[in-house]
Amino acid sequence: MGEHTVASFDEELGQVSRLISDMGELASSMVASSTKALLKSDNGLAQRVVSDDAIMDARQRELDNRAITLIAKRQPMAQDLRAVVGAIRMAGDLERIGDLAKNIAKRVGAVGQGATPRDLSHSIDSMAQLVLGQVDGVVEKYAAGDAEGLAQLRADDERVDVKYTSVFRELLTYMMEDPRNITACTHLLFCAKNLERIGDHVTNIAENAFYVLTGEQLPPNRPKLDETAAAVPAA
Repeated sequence: MGEHTVASFDEELGQVSRLISDMGELASSMVASSTKALLKSDNGLAQRVVSDDAIMDARQRELDNRAITLIAKRQPMAQDLRAVVGAIRMAGDLERIGDLAKNIAKRVGAVGQGATPRDLSHSIDSMAQLVLGQVDGVVEKYAAGDAEGLAQLRADDERVDVKYTSVFRELLTYMMEDPRNITACTHLLFCAKNLERIGDHVTNIAENAFYVLTGEQLPPNRPKLDETAAAVPAA
């Protein structure tokens, strides 16, 4: 490749990387805002999260178009090809994180109509902060080329699983203790599950980012610590 061609390729690859960073920032904002809207019963903020999903979708389409054009024009190989294909995969997971944040925001109105147990606000917030730290961390570590940090972040997803199981058990307890809690707790249960799934998508991003940086795959089948099936009483 000539010097000009290499420079052009680096510039185009840089544009793809910046879109990943932009999507990561938007995903983080959507998760934080949807959780805040849920805990504060802020319907206006929830609606802004729903609107932001269209921006997320547009950014994914732009990234896909740039990445596909880059492959067709430059025919990258080895690490360069991993970077482009990895970006497409990471963008897909970031877009799904946006969808899950939107799902949480859509339940704000329904939860606000019920009597939400005060103690659960802390539990949901604690889980959301854990997940938010994962979302923020994965893009930062990828941008910094921190493969070891990505591996650790992927392993740390077990803390999200443990927290989800704890929140799930709390919600079941509140529903069994007082039937008036059932409606609000059911919506909160879906919100907690969405947060747990966001953690799973962060794990996918960490795995792809690790492969882009190192050319190696992390060990498959990290054990899941979601014990909610065992928490449901037998019929």
